[in-house]
Amino acid sequence: MAAIVKGGSFVIDSTSWRDVMTPEDFTEEQTMIGDAAEHFVEHEVLPHDAELEKLDYGLTVRLIRKAGELGLLGVDVPERYGGLGLDKVSSTLISEKLAKGSSFALSVGAHVGIGTLPIVFFGTAEQKQTYLPDLADGTKIAAYCLTEPSSGSDALGAKTTATLSEDRSHYVLNGAKQFITNAGFADLFIVYAKVDGKHFSAFIVERTMEGVGIGPEEKKMGIKGSSTCPLILDNVKVPAANLLGEPGKGHVIAFNILNIGRFKLGAGCIGAAKEAIALSSSYANARHQFGKPISSFPLIGEKLAAMNIVTYVLESMVYRTAGLIDGMLQTIDPGADSAGVLSAKGIAEYALECSINKVFGTEALDFVADEGVQIHGGYGFIQEYKIERIYRDSRINRIFEGTNEINRLLIPGTLLKKAMKGELPLMERAGSVQEKMLEPAEREEDDSAFGAEKRLLATAKQIFLLVGGQAAQTYGLRLEDEQEVLALLSDMMIRIYAMESALLRAEKLAAASGEERGRLASMMTTVYVHESFAQIELDAKRAVAAMATGDLLALQLSVLRKWTRHTPPDTIKLKRHIADKVKAAERYVVV
Repeated sequence: MAAIVKGGSFVIDSTSWRDVMTPEDFTEEQTMIGDAAEHFVEHEVLPHDAELEKLDYGLTVRLIRKAGELGLLGVDVPERYGGLGLDKVSSTLISEKLAKGSSFALSVGAHVGIGTLPIVFFGTAEQKQTYLPDLADGTKIAAYCLTEPSSGSDALGAKTTATLSEDRSHYVLNGAKQFITNAGFADLFIVYAKVDGKHFSAFIVERTMEGVGIGPEEKKMGIKGSSTCPLILDNVKVPAANLLGEPGKGHVIAFNILNIGRFKLGAGCIGAAKEAIALSSSYANARHQFGKPISSFPLIGEKLAAMNIVTYVLESMVYRTAGLIDGMLQTIDPGADSAGVLSAKGIAEYALECSINKVFGTEALDFVADEGVQIHGGYGFIQEYKIERIYRDSRINRIFEGTNEINRLLIPGTLLKKAMKGELPLMERAGSVQEKMLEPAEREEDDSAFGAEKRLLATAKQIFLLVGGQAAQTYGLRLEDEQEVLALLSDMMIRIYAMESALLRAEKLAAASGEERGRLASMMTTVYVHESFAQIELDAKRAVAAMATGDLLALQLSVLRKWTRHTPPDTIKLKRHIADKVKAAERYVVV
């Protein structure tokens, strides 16, 4: 078994392409489960697309149950509780394939992810036996209730209360939850409340319990085919046996579930981005202006190329992360009583990477959807064309599962916490980098495959350590208040993970299939690495300008100029070749 990779270690260590999971590594079983999900969407969901978008509860529930009959709801549920207990790559692939189902994919995602996983990870044996079989086959549908009218990002500021009865047989819950996906038809709610108004805890609440009320549907900008309602709790008596985890430990459940929710959101963004590329490339070939298809115009081709590149990078990141999580979960005995808690802890090792996937994925999809609308021109603004819906639906993703602003603060914050706990030698590496500031820059040209990209990636990590080390020295414990600097550090980390993921996948493709078959991935990697490196340079300059003045600032800017000097490739030529491939295939392409 390969050594377990430490979460966040990508900023200080190098990784071999042999040690990463890529889509080209899917097993036959994983491919089959992905094909099953795709077939289900094409033949069961899309024929009812119009009705689903009108928010037909009955139809949504019937289709969710049909997905359960096919095993698509039980992939993350252990076999002994009626699920399939498959790996996270399979689970990720299902999330990607279901994305074409638009709002229906959200209904399923909320059920199988944040709705079911709290019980999978933190439920008692009795709770798992009681609820998981029905959740795995769709007999019961779940919802997750964390947000309140007065607490969104500040989840621990919840005002919903839980009071233990004198005979200790039940808790009485009072309060309201807002923006609850699936609330209109869910049978089961994972509800967070404060015991005695102080101890943040989680409860399993059934719809049939007296005092449970559902408010009216919200009128939303997008995801119109999903149910989003308030949940009202009026003296609801919840059996003490329905307390999930320990009293006062609800934050452990909430934050661990958000990790996997963020990761799966990135997976869904892959599927939506691929659909947008297919719609846009097909439309560009069919739409004629000035006597020829608009796809023949270089600026339209550049858009298609950029859409394909960012989707390739996202796909590389998400499945790399899925492989890391699977590697960690393989060390856990699935039959152990503590398997669920240990699995959640294992996934939490990659909380930083999950946030990176969420931020990059949601912003990548927004970019792809926006460019798709632009390619469609005026027709992109018309509901008859699905790109309009993809555009509207994508916007919520940057708010879901913790806003991208919150996640940008979490990414460097989590890294620093790991360093302070001694889990990563971050400050030692940062110190080493600072010692190199006055050394002459290495100018050796590397003509080997991906030589230039590898050097830029190594330099990007060096720049991050320089700027991050300076931030720690300058601000100390006050760094958490310097949100602009933290966001710049976060963006550098996101780009480094993206650059490395794309590069490792391209190397693996070339090694496994030959340079010619891996040529397109190589081109996309070259474009992305060089363009991202230029942005890292700008971010670094902004950060050091905020932290230093005078001679120190002059020295650091001089170092950055020295380190970032390089010869750029002809990205216009590369993008034209990539665009030709997308136009010919009329879909997302890698080879």
